[in-house]
Amino acid sequence: MQPVNDLKLRSKTFALNIIKLVKSLPEDRIGRVLGNQILRSGTSVAANYRSACKARSIADFISKITVVEEEADETTLWLELIMESGTLNDDFTQLLHKEANELTAILTSSGKTAKQNSSKKK
Repeated sequence: MQPVNDLKLRSKTFALNIIKLVKSLPEDRIGRVLGNQILRSGTSVAANYRSACKARSIADFISKITVVEEEADETTLWLELIMESGTLNDDFTQLLHKEANELTAILTSSGKTAKQNSSKKK
């Protein structure tokens, strides 16, 4: 049970840090567009992970965890665009980028394991 709770907390902390990042973006057109995109995908990681934890079947879990993986990967892209465009490139943003990559890897692994376990049961 502990790893699920750890990942729930980790994804929630990630979402809260995305909110902090968005607050620090410039209030120009680029900052607003990038902020809106990353706010949606970054907070979605936590919300959709919680939904995956409540899956009613392995197939439902696989479907939901895939969405979480996609949202984490999309957040990675927005962080890269924020940094590479020069919009914001500080230690905090770089740490968030690292965390987004780690979450994506964990979620990808979780989905693969669930698929393997599902195919073994058939």
